[in-house]
Amino acid sequence: MKRSPVLVAGLILSGLFALFDLVPLPADDGAQPPAAVTVVGIVLALATLAGVVLAWRGSRAGAVVVIVTRLLAGLTAVPAFFVDGVPAEARVAAAVGVVLTLLCVALVAPALRSRA
Repeated sequence: MKRSPVLVAGLILSGLFALFDLVPLPADDGAQPPAAVTVVGIVLALATLAGVVLAWRGSRAGAVVVIVTRLLAGLTAVPAFFVDGVPAEARVAAAVGVVLTLLCVALVAPALRSRA
């Protein structure tokens, strides 16, 4: 797998986003997100970081891990749009997270195309 500038940007953004996911932030009211969401987020972030390292070294499997884990991490934000009592700021943060997730996937996915 060739390391194009687009792939490098996607891997760097995915890695930074995963590092950000490692630090669970309290909500404005001082409450933490549910423990299950926090644990899943941390596990997905660690898997993303491992995938970034592998993809950086040229592994297609690493790129697949980055894509899958970022998509799953993005899915953890979806309940914020449907659960009552979620502050508007948290919904905006969830929307930004989903958009950044899709950007990461869009930047990494082209590297999976096979070269003839």
